[in-house]
Amino acid sequence: MVWLPVQRLIQPVRVKCNFSGCKFCFFRKLSIQPIQQKKIPNRYLGQPSPFTHPHLLKPGEVTPGLSQVEYALRRHKLMAQIQQELHGTNHTVILLSNPTYYMSNDIPYTFHQDTNFLYLCGFQEPDSILVLQSVPGRSLPYHKALLFVPKRDPSRELWDGPRSGTDGAMALTGVDEAYTMEEFRHLVSKLKDDSSTVWYDVAKPAHPQLHSDYLLHLAEVKAKYNNRVRAVRHLVQNLRLIKSATEIERMKFAAKITSQAFIETMFTSKAPVDETFLYAKFEFECRARGADILAYPPVVAGGNRSNTLHYVKNNQLIKDGEMVLLDGGCEYSCYVSDITRTWPINGRFTSPQAELYQAILEVQKSCLRLCSSGVSLENIYNLMLTLIGQKLKELGILKDSTTEGQVFKVLGFFPYLFSLLFFLAKNNNSKQ
Repeated sequence: MVWLPVQRLIQPVRVKCNFSGCKFCFFRKLSIQPIQQKKIPNRYLGQPSPFTHPHLLKPGEVTPGLSQVEYALRRHKLMAQIQQELHGTNHTVILLSNPTYYMSNDIPYTFHQDTNFLYLCGFQEPDSILVLQSVPGRSLPYHKALLFVPKRDPSRELWDGPRSGTDGAMALTGVDEAYTMEEFRHLVSKLKDDSSTVWYDVAKPAHPQLHSDYLLHLAEVKAKYNNRVRAVRHLVQNLRLIKSATEIERMKFAAKITSQAFIETMFTSKAPVDETFLYAKFEFECRARGADILAYPPVVAGGNRSNTLHYVKNNQLIKDGEMVLLDGGCEYSCYVSDITRTWPINGRFTSPQAELYQAILEVQKSCLRLCSSGVSLENIYNLMLTLIGQKLKELGILKDSTTEGQVFKVLGFFPYLFSLLFFLAKNNNSKQ
């Protein structure tokens, strides 16, 4: 076994668990003191661990660069938000993982975790549930964190790969307790009978089967007694708007990988070339630099096909003299990048292409200079419309008599905001 120091926000106080079917557990009070060390099992878990992947994770990290302490702080902040949202002492937050989706009977798609669930615990296995419970006799944000996970099953692990189990899940993530999924019914029974406020996204459950098996009836029972289930997604997403220093570093590295992949893809451009080749080259360069997967199906569009915003067929031939648009990004350590660039496939701009490209580039730089604290996206967007109108007049595309109002009327119907149109890198926190 590998021993890891567990930095906790909590100190143990022995109390009896407050729902049937459980053993004794530890409720903990807020403190940033290291407590009892936990052992990472010396076997493969359902995701990388410091024992099996020391090149990816340091001791105490749940996912690359993100420690147990950071995940615990996120849970603490969520419970503090709940305290502000609704006064009271008895609260239970429930978040579901994603299920495994299948492209055919037994061929799964690559698993991708629900981002809100992932943000709060870092656990990357399907068919799991995270529960945050207030502690009787203590006020929020004091709480305990529980994970319900698939039990170890050698026959299924032979096909699907190793599972963390309760011991691995608790040691890796640093939650207070972990149980098998079968034990979740005990908690549901308790929640039906008491007056606690349940925070759970009934309207759009991440895992339809778990919702149907366990939580649909709970929501109906709560509604019957005028104790409706409250949505929690908006509270988690509010937290995700503000990035920690560690998160910003993850985002920067994802953008760096993508930027380097773009450059290498541009270097291999030639005319004619198949869009599929550029797609494959871009994906290879991202993965070779450490990306986990692509952030989304990229757009690789030559010529007029670039006017289709989500052109993902990527199966045409790009001809000599055409421009190519690549809209792509990668996912690294649960954070993604999103960049769009255009370039001439043969490496040489025609005069009209160069003039339009330079005009767009100047507008982009002007918008970037305006990006600072206190400046709204709407202000930058309006500046972009004004500058584009001026550039189109200078190029003779619009008449000099065209008013600013007319320009806004025409350009104001952009399906996307300017960030995609002017190829500004976007970092998407839908992952985290």
